[in-house]
Amino acid sequence: MATQDTPLNWRGALPFWLSFALVPLVWVGAVKGGLWLLLTPAATWYLFSMLDGLLGLDTKNPDPLRADHDLRLYTLLTSAWVPVQAINLFALIAYIAPAEHLTAFEKFGVFFGMGILSGTIGITYSHELMHQKGKLERWLGDLLLAMVLYSHFRSEHLLVHHIHVGTPKDPVTARYNEGFHRFYPRVLAQSLRSSFRAEKAMLARKKLPWHDRRNPFFRYWGLQLTALLIAYIIGGGVGVVLFITQAGIAIWQLELVNYVEHYGLTRRYKGNGKYEHVQPRHSWNSAHMASNWLLINLQRHSDHHYKPDRRFPLLQNYSEDDAPQLPYGYAVMTVAAMIPPLWRRIMNPKVRAWRQKYYPDITDWSAYNAGRQPEEVR
Repeated sequence: MATQDTPLNWRGALPFWLSFALVPLVWVGAVKGGLWLLLTPAATWYLFSMLDGLLGLDTKNPDPLRADHDLRLYTLLTSAWVPVQAINLFALIAYIAPAEHLTAFEKFGVFFGMGILSGTIGITYSHELMHQKGKLERWLGDLLLAMVLYSHFRSEHLLVHHIHVGTPKDPVTARYNEGFHRFYPRVLAQSLRSSFRAEKAMLARKKLPWHDRRNPFFRYWGLQLTALLIAYIIGGGVGVVLFITQAGIAIWQLELVNYVEHYGLTRRYKGNGKYEHVQPRHSWNSAHMASNWLLINLQRHSDHHYKPDRRFPLLQNYSEDDAPQLPYGYAVMTVAAMIPPLWRRIMNPKVRAWRQKYYPDITDWSAYNAGRQPEEVR
């Protein structure tokens, strides 16, 4: 891996702040309607993909052990987004709910765009915040998730996904040949159940019942109900519908990314219910520069699972010798995921090549393909 000689500073942080430039685009659509509603998805999905093509790959890695990194502007980024998203969301409800210049379809279009922001940016930033040790950052992450009615994602991600990734116990690991349209309803149901069971098990180890006040699900439910109540106070029934619309779009965006991140990648089963340790090869890596600005290096996912405690500016990029590589950034890959024949044509050969490279001795992949635990070590 190529190491960057210079320390991280405020100049390096500036490109990651481009996400804030997307906020006015939603308002242009809200005021003008019509084709202006396409601004937000066009900029978020296609503009950054075009920039990826122009700017290429960023394969430089900051030295995570340097003491002279200045991460203040990086850490401020994720925290600052919380009030921006909250104000933007509820102000849009206040403006759109009674608006007479927009049709019902155009109102949906505005909140489709808002859902792209609260999913692509908001949930991505909440993911960074939930991994931090400080209570303030974790609370800010909870607020972002409450705004999309997906608060249990924190428990699922920290207590289930990171522990069981690449195994049948992880609902979020997409199975080989499993299309997104089958993956999506499965993961919605299973991740909610698995996250609740994980919190219940943690309480049981402390000899506490699931309904103990320390169960974070009570906080999750309280924050989500509060968000819905604010939407109702501001916009009435229409406000609630608009709020739920953007939440649904945000969740869809999240699970599309989850689908892409680990599709077909599994850890070796060692017997007795145990799997090998998580390695960079168990996540798809992408070094596309512009989309990593938008997603605060989420596409350096191989290193995130290998070293979950690293803040996003310190995440390392891996070459194809150490981790499987996506051919494009997440924006392009999530569009492909919505078209299963296209997705399989792009990704299935890559999964098969990955299996041959890392696990040439495994000749029967049927259990792995079906999301089952193999009965024996092969």
